[in-house]
Amino acid sequence: MTTRADRIRTALETAFAPARVTVADDSHRHAGHAGARPEGETHFSVLVVSSAFAGQSRVARSRAAHAALDAEFSGGMHALALRLLTPEEAAKG
Repeated sequence: MTTRADRIRTALETAFAPARVTVADDSHRHAGHAGARPEGETHFSVLVVSSAFAGQSRVARSRAAHAALDAEFSGGMHALALRLLTPEEAAKG
């Protein structure tokens, strides 16, 4: 059985061919908050480093990531913190 984090990682890898992708389940930090579920898998933090983001604004990058993860939002994911960088931006720290 795959976790939501695994599905998020796979969807982002398929959409952006990233040099780096990190997915963290932050659901435990949001217990009792809106959208939280006892079983978790509702709140995530994501880092994607991909040359696919070159020339795109932060808004365009975010929209593309949300589109790639639409099925997860439809399936119960509540919140997503995104950090979407080109390799050059990531190298700057």
